[in-house]
Amino acid sequence: MTSGMEIPILNISAKAVDTLTLDSDVLGGRVNKAVLYEAVNMYRANQRAGTASTKTRGQVRGGGKKPWKQKHTGRARQGTIRAPQWRHGGIVFGPHPRDFSYDLSTRTKRQALLSSLRAKWQDQELVVLDDVRVQQPKTKEVSSVVKAFGLTKRSLLVTGRIDATLTRAARNLALLSVVRADEVNAYDVLSHHKILFTKEALSQVLTRCQSR
Repeated sequence: MTSGMEIPILNISAKAVDTLTLDSDVLGGRVNKAVLYEAVNMYRANQRAGTASTKTRGQVRGGGKKPWKQKHTGRARQGTIRAPQWRHGGIVFGPHPRDFSYDLSTRTKRQALLSSLRAKWQDQELVVLDDVRVQQPKTKEVSSVVKAFGLTKRSLLVTGRIDATLTRAARNLALLSVVRADEVNAYDVLSHHKILFTKEALSQVLTRCQSR
C-alpha cells in the first residue's frame, strides 16, 4: 500500500489555504530521463521550419557556355562556370527543404509529461494554486501573481479551462505564459523555470498521464 503525500494549495497571494493528498508515487516516483530525452527531441524537431535550401549546379543561373575549349589551353578542362568548384557555382550535398517532424506514441508522451512533473516537484519548482481569476483583461491583474511567487525566470501557468480574460491579461508579461491543461506537454514543463498549476488543471493532467 502506497503512502500519501500532502501538497499545499496556495492562493494567488502565495498563502496556503488547503492541501491536496496524492499517492506518494505519483509525483514522488522515478523520473524517466530516457522518455524525457525522446520527448524533448521530438518537440524540438517539430518546431524546425525545415526551409534551408541551396541550389545545385543545374539550378544556378548561367553557365551554359563552356568557358574554354577542351584541349591545348594548359588549363584543366571545365564544362561550366556553375560547377561546384567555381565561385558562385552550385552546392554539393547542400540542404534542401524537408519536414523534420515525427511523432511518439501517446503512452510515451504521457510518461514524459508525468516524469517532467516529477522532476519539477522534486526540484521544488511546481506550485498548486486554488484558482486564478481576473475581472478585467489587464496586465496588473496578473502581475500580482508574478510578484507574490517571486518569479524571476520564465514560468508557466496551467489552467483547467479556457479563460480568454486571463490569457489577455497575461500576454504582455514576459515572465509568465498561460496554457490549458489539455495542451501542456513535457517540453512546456521542462522549458519553464517554475510551473503553476490550478488544482483543477493538475487533476486533469494527472488523469491524462495515468490513463491507458
